[in-house]
Amino acid sequence: MNVDVEPPVVALAHWLCFSCIGGTPDSSAFTHGVDWHADAADEAGICRNCSPRALRFNGRHPLLLTYTVFYRQGPSVPESFISDFDALVQARPPAQPLVLFETATVLGGSIAGLLAARVLADHARQVVILERDELPARPGARTSTPQDQQVHTLLPAGRLWLERWLPGFTQETLDAGALLSGSEATATLLDGHRQADAGAGFELLGASRHLIEAAIRAKVLALPNVSVRHGRATGLRYTDGVVSGIDYVAEGTSQMLRTDFAVDAMGRPSRLSDWVAAADFDRPQLTRLESPINYTTAVFARADKAPDLPITCALSLFSPGHANAGVSVAAANAIEDDQWIVMLMGYDEARPGRTADEFRKICAGLPSVFATAASGPLTRDIVTYHQAESRRRDFAHLSHFPARLVAVGDAVASFNPIYGQGMSSAALHASCLSAYLIDETDLSVPAISFFERQQVVVDAAWAISAGGDSERLDAARGTDVPEQVAQQRWALQQIMSATLSDPSVAEAFNSVSYMLRHPASLGDPRLIERALAASN
Repeated sequence: MNVDVEPPVVALAHWLCFSCIGGTPDSSAFTHGVDWHADAADEAGICRNCSPRALRFNGRHPLLLTYTVFYRQGPSVPESFISDFDALVQARPPAQPLVLFETATVLGGSIAGLLAARVLADHARQVVILERDELPARPGARTSTPQDQQVHTLLPAGRLWLERWLPGFTQETLDAGALLSGSEATATLLDGHRQADAGAGFELLGASRHLIEAAIRAKVLALPNVSVRHGRATGLRYTDGVVSGIDYVAEGTSQMLRTDFAVDAMGRPSRLSDWVAAADFDRPQLTRLESPINYTTAVFARADKAPDLPITCALSLFSPGHANAGVSVAAANAIEDDQWIVMLMGYDEARPGRTADEFRKICAGLPSVFATAASGPLTRDIVTYHQAESRRRDFAHLSHFPARLVAVGDAVASFNPIYGQGMSSAALHASCLSAYLIDETDLSVPAISFFERQQVVVDAAWAISAGGDSERLDAARGTDVPEQVAQQRWALQQIMSATLSDPSVAEAFNSVSYMLRHPASLGDPRLIERALAASN
């Protein structure tokens, strides 16, 4: 990695190693940031703070450039690394699929599992989705997805992926009542002030999780070689270090499904780590980041039709330490069946809006779209959801792991859903799987190249969600953070403040928020200078 450093305008810029974005229970998400001038990395680009566990991706070690103060001509953003992320975002089905397996099995039929099944359909004669829940014939709840009644917004990265891999998905959801919100109908507000309209053609899909998942499921199960088997996975079988079977229970009877490839899509409570450890393989390291979030979600009847609404998708964020009536983040989407879904999120001890009267009162004090959304009658009971921590499992650095076995979705990383990254992350995990199956020549060894690609996606999502959560928690508890962390947070705040007045900065920031670009793209010195000019 070659980095040219010009004399600073004010002081130093910092590179933050992605392998070091993990979090500690007592402070921030950033375990350590390191100064490039203090020899943060060697010639190979390996972070000396975390070596030899440093992540390598195509021979490089990803470093996130985080400016605490700024250069006229600062260290260049690692363009080749950003282009790797871009390739995953833009992935398409292979023009000439190569069949590699007789049977591939996906453990779990939620969105991440369905998208993995779509990719595997190009490489296996049959794909079996092993799902413990009875899948509803129509959009509806499933017992193993407790978060499915909260606000869900499909970000542009995920929607465009779905349109390429499941053509017609967008129109079918629109026909069922979903809404596409362009930049003019999308309001992102920071402390009550609306972000500048970037006019970049971003479109967010608003619908219930039930509708989105049902539309994906219908299209995936329409593929001739994909089927669902009802059962609860209980373990794996191996032959010479390669996964060869799935143990499961169906209707009270223990059974075994032979397989040539397996995907863990069992979500946050996945037991894969226990299974592989019990067979004397390496257990993936689990990182936990305390992020106590409390959601309260209500659904209201909507009197106005979508074309008559000036705003159909809103996200209101309040600076850490400046929550509004206990609300740190609020979200509202116009969805199917002429409804609004509104979510209020509190951190730590804050649990806003637990009754209908309190919910409406809080919405009245938020930007006007929330009062409008909450003005109709409730169409269901208010639903709450609590998540104590974000989690991620590190598969990329295992030295002894079964071959032909990968994990996707929340089984790998689950973070604060408010950032809307879950479904788009699942799509990009599926891109990683496609790239691995197209490129990999030796399927008899562990899928480390898959996990390295996937960790790039996980790191990008984690950097956004974990950083924001840690800052809010630190503010709520009055935690003192290292000066360097405070500087890094200040730098991001400058960019976010600039999005209120500078459409170019807003476009760049939203490209990252919507998972279309890697967070490292925000380190472009030209963008930093624009942000400073706009926020001063």
